[in-house]
Amino acid sequence: MIGKWQALVIDCEDPDKLAGFYQELLGMIRVQEDEEWISIGDAADRPAVAFQRVERLVRPQWPDAEHPQQMHVDVLVGDLDAAEAEVLRLGATSLDAGTETFRVYTDPSGHPFCLVLT
Repeated sequence: MIGKWQALVIDCEDPDKLAGFYQELLGMIRVQEDEEWISIGDAADRPAVAFQRVERLVRPQWPDAEHPQQMHVDVLVGDLDAAEAEVLRLGATSLDAGTETFRVYTDPSGHPFCLVLT
């Protein structure tokens, strides 16, 4: 092993807003916070999802190869319909893509993520 995973860092224009979205989606807590950077996770000594402020975010345009998704988060859920209602309430946007086992959305900053049926 070369190293140990610390965080997945997501660029965004409003770290507070996007961290709040993912806190609700994943059931995590804030473990580090300042004006430019917020990390959420299970505990301060565990790997985190971090949100870094950028002045101008170039949003992915999935599945457009000119503006690729770059990365996405898969979230396991027990009920796609119930989970969809909740993420839309939190500010997600449906991309009207997927199958009977997963659905594709964007978070409030335009990053794609999937709800995946367990």
